[in-house]
Amino acid sequence: MLIQEKPLALTVRADFPILQQQVHGKPLVYLDNAATSQKPIAVLNALRDYYEQDNSNVHRGVHTLSARATDAYEAARDKIAAFVNAASRQEIVYTRNASEAINLVAYSWGMNHLQRGDEIILTVMEHHSNLIPWQMVAQRTGAVLKFVELTETEEFDFEQYRSLLSDKTKLVSVVHVSNTLGCINPVKEITAAAHHYGAKVLIDACQSTPHMPIDVQDIDCDWLVASGHKMCGPTGIGFLYGKLALLRSMPPFLGGGEMIADVFLDHATYADLPHKFEAGTPAIAEAIGLGAAVDYLSQIGMDKIHAYEEELTAYLFQQLHQIPQLRLYGPQPQEDGSGRAALASFTAGEVHPHDLSTILDQAGVAIRAGHHCTQPLHRYLKAQSTARASLYFYNTREEIDVFIGALKEAIAFFADIFG
Repeated sequence: MLIQEKPLALTVRADFPILQQQVHGKPLVYLDNAATSQKPIAVLNALRDYYEQDNSNVHRGVHTLSARATDAYEAARDKIAAFVNAASRQEIVYTRNASEAINLVAYSWGMNHLQRGDEIILTVMEHHSNLIPWQMVAQRTGAVLKFVELTETEEFDFEQYRSLLSDKTKLVSVVHVSNTLGCINPVKEITAAAHHYGAKVLIDACQSTPHMPIDVQDIDCDWLVASGHKMCGPTGIGFLYGKLALLRSMPPFLGGGEMIADVFLDHATYADLPHKFEAGTPAIAEAIGLGAAVDYLSQIGMDKIHAYEEELTAYLFQQLHQIPQLRLYGPQPQEDGSGRAALASFTAGEVHPHDLSTILDQAGVAIRAGHHCTQPLHRYLKAQSTARASLYFYNTREEIDVFIGALKEAIAFFADIFG
């Protein structure tokens, strides 16, 4: 007789202390993972161990604590490089978050390479972090912003994208997975098409790196950014991947200690990669914690995480389709849950998403409500705001059932009020 494998969530939930609590007397159902993920004990221990045993500045001391801190800090860089299949550890630059990583590229590369009339292609679904820096660069350089719109199924319109590409295109900067629509953009094909015209490509992988295998060499992107806090790591740490030759050609973004080779009163020479872009005392504990998170995810296996989330996605949408008042955004998943990310953004008629979220919170269910840092997309969709339930590998079908039950009750509650 075959023994059915235990669902992934049931094998890992004990690793997340925060999930064991109650909210308003109800077991916590955390469905706000697109905003930030929870942290396993392995990451919490890594943070505590650094501060209890190894706390010291890195790269600047020869004593034992400094050596141990430096080894752990740089070992985390090696883990991240392997996690995204970078060709060299020097291609991984620590940043505070993905927003800082995009700004690094915008100011170090964009301000030095873009000129009046050059074109930057973005999409209408971009997170503000992948929109505002390019607006600033365009305003200062005279570059022109162009935007890929959506298909009828609310996905990346590849045909329109191809029509936007030209010899004037110098940069394509696109999200891998939309945090609102849940669509998975074809970044490998997007990159190949851009490279045909000699354009550079930046991928915002904040919503993909935690959930699926990422191979930067296969994608062939020029840069890729991610945030640690969405992938079981601490807040305050993210990373930029960049092709080695390209990073070497870019001037420093911030000046100060650590990023220098030699300093004189009137000039300085700069350190080699990646330290050229890491000015000042870094987020040492956070980088070590991110390394522990990468270890944790790798031990589970990103293929396994992705497959389990597809199962959850299929079940989530099956249940959501039973609520006729909902308007779901983005493409529908395939029957097996593939074809989109494990999140659902929706509205429920005249009920404001913030009101839905407040009622769900009383049932112990945490979802997000608002514009999810995609205001232009919401205007494009003619929606002031949406509610969003987003899943991770520690969520269960039973939690989805609790969410659906609470959502139905909330909609019924407001139906009685509105008459």
